[in-house]
Amino acid sequence: MEKMVIIGSGPAGLTAGIYAARADLSPLLLAGTLPGGLLTQTSEVENFPGFRQGINGYDLMIEMQQQAERFGTRIEYEVVAGAALTDGCVQTLTLESGEKIETKTLIIATGASPRWLGLPNEERLKTHGVSACATCDGAFFKNVPVVVIGGGDSAMEEANFLTRFASEVIVIHRRDQLRASKIMAERALNNPKIRFVWDSKVVDVLGETEVDGVIVENIKTGKQSEIACKGYFAALGHDPNTGLFRGQIDVDSHGFILLKDGKSCTNLAGVFAAGDCADNAYRQAITAAGMGCRAAMDAERYLEMMKQ
Repeated sequence: MEKMVIIGSGPAGLTAGIYAARADLSPLLLAGTLPGGLLTQTSEVENFPGFRQGINGYDLMIEMQQQAERFGTRIEYEVVAGAALTDGCVQTLTLESGEKIETKTLIIATGASPRWLGLPNEERLKTHGVSACATCDGAFFKNVPVVVIGGGDSAMEEANFLTRFASEVIVIHRRDQLRASKIMAERALNNPKIRFVWDSKVVDVLGETEVDGVIVENIKTGKQSEIACKGYFAALGHDPNTGLFRGQIDVDSHGFILLKDGKSCTNLAGVFAAGDCADNAYRQAITAAGMGCRAAMDAERYLEMMKQ
């Protein structure tokens, strides 16, 4: 019987591991198929405190993992295939190998995945001009044109943010009007550095080693044209990696785990959540790390309470 199991090896999961291990809980962290989470696919991280010159995303996650292991976090590169969760009792996980793990507390830190168009060159040029996070990567595109794909609030927020750096922001949207809220739409429509390409979809991303442009197709006419740009930002939303737990823990309409009382507690006692799987607002490495700290401390206090 484990005292604590953490699912996920991004900033939330590893920070939870650091705090839990320092509390002598000997946590078991299940890292899955993408150890380090999405940050391992980010070339340079400039906004994580403590690295004034920035740090490569992969290197940052290695540092966090080694720190967690130093204090006694046990890391296994296993995928959780099933979960039987209970309210205040033993939590049971089934791994892809068929092995079952029982634990007194569980921290879910499975993250969220950005939506993409699914174009081959979009995948090929990730971290080479293709991004899904303007806050993370916008500063790398100073005085060059960039495109933003999408028409919702997140797309308008990304577009407005990118005008701080880019020479021009071109928003490409499948419809002839925005889906964003009125205030977000007006802010973008009134920004002189933002240009809109309506009724259009991106059909290819151009560039050999980095983004050089996109090919767009007008949905109504079928006509294709090329737009030169150096940055490509997909702003199509995020899908939380919570499918494994739906029907057992409470989630919102988008699948993000609902937390109680300003803490990391889910609707099930003994089950906690941290990071992007429970965060539909910020989705930053530093906020995920803070949530991981909170989850470990909440779980530690829960275990102490159960002893009484």
